Amino acid sequence: MSDIETLKAAVKKLSTQATQAKMDLHDLSEELPVNWESIPEVAARCHELHAKLTQARKDLKAAGG
Repeated sequence: MSDIETLKAAVKKLSTQATQAKMDLHDLSEELPVNWESIPEVAARCHELHAKLTQARKDLKAAGG
């Protein structure tokens, strides 16, 4: 597998994970005030995944993909 193909696969995987994290945060917001204690954890995971996705997209673009 080439570097570009590896980066594309990573972007696809991170995109799926980031979308799920976004939905988890959305679902949590709809259930408030139930489980309000988990807001920092869920939000941090969503932030982390979107940051990784953004970086992976930049890496892919820099690699010419």
